[in-house]
Amino acid sequence: MSTPPSAAEPAIAVIVVLHGNADEIPATLAALEPQLGPQDEVVLVDNASPDDSAAAARRALPRATVIETGVNGGFAAGCHVGADASTAELLLLLNPDTVPQPGFLDALRATAAERPGWGTWQALVTLPDGQTVNTQGNLVHYLGFGWAGGHGKPVAQAPTAPVEVGFASGAAMVIRREAWDAAGGFQRHYFMYGEDLDLSLRLRLAGWGVGVAPAARATHDYAFTKGDYKWFHLERNRWWTILGTYPTRLLLPLLPALLLFELLLLPVAWRAGWGRPKLRAQRAVLRELPAMVRHRRRTQATARIDAATFARGLTSSLDSDFLAAAKAIPGAEAAQALFWRLVRALL
Repeated sequence: MSTPPSAAEPAIAVIVVLHGNADEIPATLAALEPQLGPQDEVVLVDNASPDDSAAAARRALPRATVIETGVNGGFAAGCHVGADASTAELLLLLNPDTVPQPGFLDALRATAAERPGWGTWQALVTLPDGQTVNTQGNLVHYLGFGWAGGHGKPVAQAPTAPVEVGFASGAAMVIRREAWDAAGGFQRHYFMYGEDLDLSLRLRLAGWGVGVAPAARATHDYAFTKGDYKWFHLERNRWWTILGTYPTRLLLPLLPALLLFELLLLPVAWRAGWGRPKLRAQRAVLRELPAMVRHRRRTQATARIDAATFARGLTSSLDSDFLAAAKAIPGAEAAQALFWRLVRALL
């Protein structure tokens, strides 16, 4: 059992967004409850669940605040509801099927003092067996897509000390309230998917570090494939993130590669069965371009690092099971890596 935090340690507000999670949330809250200190908060935001998620949450943890929004505004908007209803110095965004292991909150809380320059950090999240990595810190490719770092590898090969990562996973993600407020939190219109990547990059642009605290462990029943709606949000939100966060000196030399990638991605999407949501995402990007430009002006005004420093948080690696199709194209891996080295040299 975890030791309750002292009054001098920062309080944590645990925010869980629910939508049809009546079966999962009792186990998550049962694992969380003995780790909570008296000053910690738990806010469960029910986004019009089709089941009795809100009632299940109340039964599982009576001390929690349960807010029923009456609408499904998505994960991003639900997190804002939870943040607005809490006061703690640290916000912990936790998926309803992410089950904390002993010492989870202690390790996340300790990282706040150990890494004062970090704005956000995640736990080391495993698959349900507890021995296989779900994410040990996510990676961001320079073309704007991200994936779960270390997915499928043994936990024994994961980092053992806090280290900076490309972006923090929203499955178990701590954000300093100071950083959340300054950045404006998630972009609500993302609805879901990619909001953790976007916020992590905006925080990095503003001078904050982004990392993983591997002593904090949680299990998560992860599956990448969700359906057409996921592909739509991933692709539309990817462009919002690129156009909002990439510094001009990085964005301009990358534009040819970004546009070429769009063309090459279309036949891949059709063969894989998500061509229609990809086209819908492209239409949405064109329609929302004026709003993206306004968002870019606001975001770039917060920049405290230069383009070269920002680029160090991105990768050209295709070392992921999720990118097997890209790696299978003859010469693609070497060509895109060479292009990235040339862009980095220009910076």
